[in-house]
Amino acid sequence: MKLLLPKIFKESAANSTKQKGILGMELVRLGLERGKTAREALDVITKLIEEYGQWGSAVVGEEKPYNNSFIIADSTEAWVLETMDHHWVAKRIQDKFHSISNEMSIRDEWDLTSNGFVEKAVRSGWIGRDEEFDAAFAYTDFTNSLQVSHIRVQRTKQLLNDTLAANQPVDANWMKRILRDHYEDTFLEGPYFNAALPDFQTICMHSSPANFTWGITASSTIFELPEDKWHFPLIWWSPVTPCTGLYLPIFMCEQEFPEFLSNAGTVRVKTVDPSKSVDDESTEDSYWWMFRDLLDELKGNENGTLFNKNKEMARKSFDRLERKWMTLIRDIEDEAALLNKAGKRKRHRFSYGLFK
Repeated sequence: MKLLLPKIFKESAANSTKQKGILGMELVRLGLERGKTAREALDVITKLIEEYGQWGSAVVGEEKPYNNSFIIADSTEAWVLETMDHHWVAKRIQDKFHSISNEMSIRDEWDLTSNGFVEKAVRSGWIGRDEEFDAAFAYTDFTNSLQVSHIRVQRTKQLLNDTLAANQPVDANWMKRILRDHYEDTFLEGPYFNAALPDFQTICMHSSPANFTWGITASSTIFELPEDKWHFPLIWWSPVTPCTGLYLPIFMCEQEFPEFLSNAGTVRVKTVDPSKSVDDESTEDSYWWMFRDLLDELKGNENGTLFNKNKEMARKSFDRLERKWMTLIRDIEDEAALLNKAGKRKRHRFSYGLFK
């Protein structure tokens, strides 16, 4: 899921009596809960958007609409869904690989739309009635800079195309490579000093003393869809910045996750008005905060004086552990699939002892 900033934001924000809608992350949850397939999840999300619209903010305390873009996939098909308030447009992905960022990507070809999608843009004067309709052009608010979105999405496309041209596999390992990217092998050669002191937006995002990066990457996840109904979905999750993180393999089944993985820091209230929540702080029993504190240790100070040297040492250990897990996990998932097929689901509980 990605945040979009289309023109309809301005119209919605100006209407102070407008009913607030659903947060994008909640749309993801509802789609997963209520849809058994990618198409069913698409239908769930779009019906909710049409009825309730969207609301929220990328910044705690801000009150304004919050539009979203999604890639929705199962083992047989995938869709791109881009949304604008109560309107939406969707396109079925025909290629094996696709990438989106914080901007509209669907232009003059799509498979499904909300009723009145084209008419809304024409009626609002965002595109001429006689012009060839370009959805991204019509709905994009050009007073919001596209540099944060367009450069990043073009970089992911470049990395994917280079991989395909070299006949290399686009697998979980390669996805980690993309998520950890700072444009190192481009003409930019990565941030001039180091990634912890960025001078432009990169895929793996670090906070800048100039405050133009909106903070750091909070976490990242790689999803592996099951090859059949007996195998379990697998995710690789890394808290905080991917370049300093460790991707932990987690099966999606009946297991209960250790509290250490899901604990926040000092704020343990599960439901609270974000505008009234106090700032979360580090605790020793939070997996996320363990890696957030590690990032500060690796940087050494605000300007990242020790970052390059320390990150190299951390990556040496983390890469070795990730390679070990990648080998072991394949045997584990095959064994689990055999037990599942034999109706012995309760006999296997995926132990996190492997990952300690």
